[in-house]
Amino acid sequence: MRSRTRTALLVTLSAATCAGALSFPAQAAAPASSPTLKWHPCTAEGSAPGSECATLPVPLDYRKPSGPTVDIAVSRLRSDRPQARRGALVLIPGGPGGSGVRELAQRGEKVRSATKGAYDVVSFDPRGVGGSSAVDCGVSEDDRRMLNFRAWPRPDGDISDGVARARRVAEACARNGGDALRGLTTRNEARDIDSFRRALGEKKLSAVGTSYGTYAGAVYAQMFPERTDRWVLDSSGDPDPARVAHGWLNNMSGGADDAFPDFARWAADPARGKERLAERAEDVRPVFLALAAELDRKPRTFKDTGRAFTGNVLRQVLQMSLYGKERYPAVAGLIRAVRSGDDGPVAAPDPFPEPLSQRDAAVFAGVVCNDVAWSRDVASYRRDVAVDRVRHPLTGGMPASITPCAFWKDAPAEKTTRITDRGPSNILMVQNLRDPATPYRGGLKMREALGDRARLVTVDAGGHGVWLDTGNACGDRAVSEFLVTGKRPAGDTLCKAQRSK
Repeated sequence: MRSRTRTALLVTLSAATCAGALSFPAQAAAPASSPTLKWHPCTAEGSAPGSECATLPVPLDYRKPSGPTVDIAVSRLRSDRPQARRGALVLIPGGPGGSGVRELAQRGEKVRSATKGAYDVVSFDPRGVGGSSAVDCGVSEDDRRMLNFRAWPRPDGDISDGVARARRVAEACARNGGDALRGLTTRNEARDIDSFRRALGEKKLSAVGTSYGTYAGAVYAQMFPERTDRWVLDSSGDPDPARVAHGWLNNMSGGADDAFPDFARWAADPARGKERLAERAEDVRPVFLALAAELDRKPRTFKDTGRAFTGNVLRQVLQMSLYGKERYPAVAGLIRAVRSGDDGPVAAPDPFPEPLSQRDAAVFAGVVCNDVAWSRDVASYRRDVAVDRVRHPLTGGMPASITPCAFWKDAPAEKTTRITDRGPSNILMVQNLRDPATPYRGGLKMREALGDRARLVTVDAGGHGVWLDTGNACGDRAVSEFLVTGKRPAGDTLCKAQRSK
């Protein structure tokens, strides 16, 4: 699940109670007074002209509102039409680990324009992310390498390496993460959003949550329903407490299968000229699988870094490339580079030259492992990977593989939120039919859970993220009209495909 590009890196990658674990009541007490935000011009590279930044202190532990605090970086782009302004619209980032401040810098002007100045567009960096107070597990550089952190099985399906790494990451987080790490939960993110609302002086918020941000948004709407105005969930996953986090990862196998035909049509299009991967779309999948298997048997190296170019590197790049057609050239270029050369180093650049940052590793592991208890049965992961590899060879069993959550030292601090149909009917969902990260089947589960609180706009498109992202005018119009006028479709509706010229 994502904050646009960054989520592609973060979205995929517990039972024993620790004496220092935080725990919260279902509705923790709010701080007695609202903090004052001291706004100043944003100085980060790429910030939208006129955008402002500030720091929001929030309780480390909401049971102790007068206790230690952590800092949340926040930003806003004021409405350029004060007469049309009706409130604040918060962009809830994906991930876990996406930066809302970065998203506002990249998309704030587009959002303000699409909503006709109806809102001050605001966002935030969740705990541990970007400009907010840091969280660090002290994970080794090797264990933070993308192909290690995501626990890709070996070519024969063995997950022993992943088991050892998952255990090391969990132990490092237990040693070094402290209370800041244990405070990384979706319910705390919802509480932080409400603290932001109070600091803004708003009685209610409107929101657009994307990918994991839809879950954080749904949890907020469940915890604080009376404080929601117009609520958009763009690219949702299954919110069932029994499948939160587990299902998000596992569903990516089927999601890749759903999205691959769009890539195949692109790769076989005569418009690609000499860059076509096959003459027919149906031949692209066998080409990809054969090349991945060849790299499994005989890995190559990247000329620029000397690191191994394995079948799993190709699979990882494919999974990320399916997020949007603008990324298709990345995996196609790797395929051509291997097919066109000899057995020497590959001239294409290494797609993962740097490890994940300590923050990225800690935030992703912290949220998904703190939110819900995971199975500790290593054998069950081996069985799941074996089945997943057969059913979904494009992803090689990775989405079913083990995570640090299997060895997490702390039990969840509070019960996972159950999303229900109790609350105002003010939610608009929008979902692509062929989403590689939050597949349509998961979105339907969110729709079912919300009942009459929501309407669903389905878009006949591939890729991850709909509003102002897919390029489908019908989907964009549905969201923008709802945010500006409050008008939703009378019932669930379908936006037809828009074929590229």
